[in-house]
Amino acid sequence: MRDERFDVVVVGGGHNGSTIAAYLAKCGLSVCVLEARPECGGGQENTEPRPGFRIDPHATYLYGGAAPGFDQLELWKYGFRLVGYASMAGVATLDGDAANMGSRWRPDIGDETARRHGNDGSGMRLVEGLDEPALRELLRALFWTPPHPAGFEVDPADLPWWQVFRKYAPGIWSERLLDMSYCDFLEEFVPWEPQRVLAAMGAWYCGAHPAWEGMLLPSMGGTLLLNYASGSPRGGMHTYAHAIIRCAIAHGARILTNAPVEEIIVSNGRATGVRLAESAAWPEKTIWADKAVISGVDVKQTFLSLVGRRHLDVGFSQRVEDVSLKGGSLFVMSLITRELPKYHGRDEWFPEDVYPSCVVAPADSMEFFYQQTRDAYSHKRAPAELTPEHLTMMICSHDQYDRTRCPEGYHVLSPIYLECPPPQYDVTGPDGYNRRRDEITQAALALLERLAPNMHSDNIVDVFVNTPEDSEFRNAGMSGGNWYGARQSEDQWFGTRPLPELARYKTPIDGLYLCSQTSHPGGLCLMAVPYNLMHVLIEDGVAEPGDWWYPSPWYVPENGRHLEVV
Repeated sequence: MRDERFDVVVVGGGHNGSTIAAYLAKCGLSVCVLEARPECGGGQENTEPRPGFRIDPHATYLYGGAAPGFDQLELWKYGFRLVGYASMAGVATLDGDAANMGSRWRPDIGDETARRHGNDGSGMRLVEGLDEPALRELLRALFWTPPHPAGFEVDPADLPWWQVFRKYAPGIWSERLLDMSYCDFLEEFVPWEPQRVLAAMGAWYCGAHPAWEGMLLPSMGGTLLLNYASGSPRGGMHTYAHAIIRCAIAHGARILTNAPVEEIIVSNGRATGVRLAESAAWPEKTIWADKAVISGVDVKQTFLSLVGRRHLDVGFSQRVEDVSLKGGSLFVMSLITRELPKYHGRDEWFPEDVYPSCVVAPADSMEFFYQQTRDAYSHKRAPAELTPEHLTMMICSHDQYDRTRCPEGYHVLSPIYLECPPPQYDVTGPDGYNRRRDEITQAALALLERLAPNMHSDNIVDVFVNTPEDSEFRNAGMSGGNWYGARQSEDQWFGTRPLPELARYKTPIDGLYLCSQTSHPGGLCLMAVPYNLMHVLIEDGVAEPGDWWYPSPWYVPENGRHLEVV
């Protein structure tokens, strides 16, 4: 049989792999995407555990609203439809206090809550974000900006996101912000404790941990991404994946599923193609790449498995092996209910027309948040005692903005999140959470009923659970059972993620590029990694886009240039 040949071969058809394929195909290149699973989309998977009820076991919110890719790839032409909603967040406490914290679309609700608790609301405004176009500019500076070249020196205060922050919030700018954590910021600007818990939990679940020093804006940025989008793909995240894949195919990309890659072929230090596993459904097992091979799988699989140590420096191999995947993972519950939760205090704070799509509970104390941090990062196990301070949950209700999730008369309460360590770091073994699945689930349901008395067995129709190990088993691209891919702390961010020489998506193998969740910015379905990679591919002569492309104003090419403070 003849071998197949393309300009670019992409390993992995998840969110990042399919998006870079769409970008390159629109440039006129011949592109082949190889996906091991029966369907592309990766973490954008949608599943129907009970007929007529749809949940997203992995990626579940649209974080990429500020992405250039929506207009550059014209995703509306390929079926993407956004269901808009006023993104509301709420808190509930063990003593029966509940509050709807509002959103940037309904600040009056949050302001009233703040006033009731002795705050003028200024802290809430800072946490929730800026108006357009300031918020979009800040988010693009944080996430849709390729890392600077290795060795390019810039004062920390002049990094893109700090320049934008100073531009729009000069009144609170101080050099000390550079060293602050998000928790430090919350302590200073947000006096009501449950509101701090809500913000801290939201930041942790969206990316960079809020207690990491020097990560104030990257940590806050995760929650701002969600606040900016204020909507979701109609029908769930998988319809977003379908739009990207249709775009790639419309521009000529070939998508091969059931096509696991066994090896990235390296010849004389250059990636020249891939070899498929014998189990692949595609008959031709060798697929050549004339311009580039792009790996959409995590950094460890790319080098330690697909490339192989024989092509790598020993020291580099060891540092890849040492890359931390301790970013935390998620124990996920999904409920089918007849009624939405009626939290204590709901009649006053949760009017029907502004029911929050996400509630953090119990939010009594920041100590609850810090206790969960210790469980995930220090103890590295499910909590020994399943008490409320170990089980603060994010309780989301998707059908608040998308009634296609379930039949009339029912609600999909999903996801309900509990932070935990990635399975490979669990001190009780990778299956630790699986062995305690029922115990944790029953404790969480009992706590939910304590917070919202109507959440009893007569109201709950069905319960589905996705542990970290389940997530990794279902989707091998979810390294560590999560979408973070690696810790999003200061030493693994921007120009150092996941290793300094890999931060620009280039590798020691000529013609091999990274486009995975372990790349900057890492995690979530943002279209950010492919957009950032495009700058490097254009500079290297791999791609030549048309007038539809526009680069980040913060991009620094390899030869460098001066960054002017805005």
